[in-house]
Amino acid sequence: MGAVGLFVVSSRIWLLNYQQIISNRLNQGIGILTILLMLGCDFAEYPSEAWLGLANFVPFFWLFIALKELIKQPGNLKQLSWILILPSLPVVILGYAQLYLNLGTPPLLKSILGWELIPQGVPAGRMSSVFIYTNFLAIYLAIAFTLTLGLWLDTWHAARQEFNLQQNQVLFVLTIILLADISGLILTSSRNAWGLAVISFMAYALFLGWRWLILAITGAATAILWASFAHNFGGTQLRKFVPAIFWTSLSDKLYDRPVETLRISQWVFCWDKIKERPFVGWGLRNFSPLYEAKTNYWFGHPHSLYLMLGAETGIVSSLLLMGFVGLIMYRATILLLNWTFDSSKLIYFSYTVVFFCCVLFNFLDVTIFDLRVNTIIWIILAAIGGIAINNKQST
Repeated sequence: MGAVGLFVVSSRIWLLNYQQIISNRLNQGIGILTILLMLGCDFAEYPSEAWLGLANFVPFFWLFIALKELIKQPGNLKQLSWILILPSLPVVILGYAQLYLNLGTPPLLKSILGWELIPQGVPAGRMSSVFIYTNFLAIYLAIAFTLTLGLWLDTWHAARQEFNLQQNQVLFVLTIILLADISGLILTSSRNAWGLAVISFMAYALFLGWRWLILAITGAATAILWASFAHNFGGTQLRKFVPAIFWTSLSDKLYDRPVETLRISQWVFCWDKIKERPFVGWGLRNFSPLYEAKTNYWFGHPHSLYLMLGAETGIVSSLLLMGFVGLIMYRATILLLNWTFDSSKLIYFSYTVVFFCCVLFNFLDVTIFDLRVNTIIWIILAAIGGIAINNKQST
């Protein structure tokens, strides 16, 4: 239902702004990229898989271009933040029910809702909630956590200036959501997401000039890393104070994996494929059958979006995609540097932090294969781009 709603809205925007959209150079670059991706399907090792793989990109290009025309004012961002973070609370509650009440959804309910709650999570023992795998929940909660933290700081700053009952109530709700997101992130056991949470904290601390918070975060992160990797140099003693869920996950004490399942094996495979076909690639969604043919292990993706794109679409298409995203983030950075501090600047900063975290997450994983996560990331980029491109200076 959400996808249908977004399609209707984006189609309406395209109809009302068609001339403006097609004359925009950035949009023209996206059009060229779309053509290159389609041409690459003809050179794919498995063409049918490649054509199906376009669904992970082309509809989102359409959505991005439309929403970029819709979201042009900083005031739109606060409302959008609420829309994005409110579902995270029930998502985490369902995750707790999944882990501790062994709750699952019957097949009929799955066909209605479009998602399935699997008892004990996927993989077992790690919260995945309504997502098909824990890593997708982890990046979703990392996004929600960062946006919630931005709203919390904005509301706290306003409440500190003058007592307001409504603002304090909003602050209470945001605190509940923030704590839920943090607890959910911990229970995903996603080391990538934990790192993103630390980066988000550090980014806000630097932005607001809170040196004490920077020192506190650095100290906590150092203690956790020391307990994880330096057990012969005092780490064993630190493990008495650091929660086991952190140091066992970071030190890989929880896992025993065959070499074919390691990220480095997948990355080396992708790099070899890039060298074999540097320009046209092997075709979207072709990593899985190619890797299985070599190793007898099936993987849906190689745990690095950028290496996957290089292997599947070639260097030219990959650089073009990263180029237009980089251009948007460059303009966003310039806008932030020239923006006098106010509430809107803090919220806009939270969006840039969120997207930067998504970029980092995709160095070690791939988020495009979950419809909801992929949609949210493109909406965030559209919000950043719409304001950065349409506002030469802050209002």
